[in-house]
Amino acid sequence: MSLITTHWREGNLNAIKMGFSHEQYCLGCCWVLMALLFVLGVMDLFWISILTLVVLIEKLAPKGDIFGKPLELVLIAISLIMLLPIF
Repeated sequence: MSLITTHWREGNLNAIKMGFSHEQYCLGCCWVLMALLFVLGVMDLFWISILTLVVLIEKLAPKGDIFGKPLELVLIAISLIMLLPIF
């Protein structure tokens, strides 16, 4: 909503420019999530459901950011543990 209120321009061509600007912002901040959704979506619907539930809780819960921070640490720890056998 902030994009519309701060970058609003009249006309069809300007609406397309606003759309491209928003697309660049979304792609820049969420490219990892988009890649993850693609890979998990191709592999298993169960993991997409889990990821959807996590995002839903984080975004809609009254103190969702409190849920997000420990989850980040858990996911980083799991990633590091998964890397151990490689080295």
